[in-house]
Amino acid sequence: MINLLHYIKSRISLTTDEIRLIEKHFVSIDVPSNTSLLKAGNVERYVYFLSKGIVKGYQNIDGKLVVQHLVSEQNFFTSLDSFMSETASFDYYETITDCELVKISKPDFQLLQENTTFWSDFVKDVTNEHLSGKVARVKDFQVLTAKERYLKFLKQNPKLALNVSIENIASFLGIEPQSLSRIRKQITF
Repeated sequence: MINLLHYIKSRISLTTDEIRLIEKHFVSIDVPSNTSLLKAGNVERYVYFLSKGIVKGYQNIDGKLVVQHLVSEQNFFTSLDSFMSETASFDYYETITDCELVKISKPDFQLLQENTTFWSDFVKDVTNEHLSGKVARVKDFQVLTAKERYLKFLKQNPKLALNVSIENIASFLGIEPQSLSRIRKQITF
């Protein structure tokens, strides 16, 4: 909970009452590695904040697992379409490492949204940040080579690069694992 509060306070000011509301509506959980948080076909019921660990989000597209999210510490994640529309998700979310998470349910999320001003401002800020990240990622796929995407990934996500399998990184970057292995060999020599 402390990491979540620091994260929120780094973006907006909170009163003591607002801090109590956050503590009341978020639940802390510890989850072991390789644990499914969401399976495709289920409705996403939570928004998560990752205090510690690594989570991957992926889809099964024609039998191929396509990693779309590698979530590092101090970030929010959810299957947004499913959470907002209360429809079946196409996404899977799974812990890669042991994780410390803080989660908020849809009813509690809506309660904060409807009864406070700070929560709407905060959600808007985080949503815009994540949207900007997605736009930058699409642009990277359009203008960067596979090697350039990997080098950028290494620079921006050194902890992920050390703790995530080559198969997951390759999928996330839109590269075949064999090609990523060749790129890694070129970089080290």
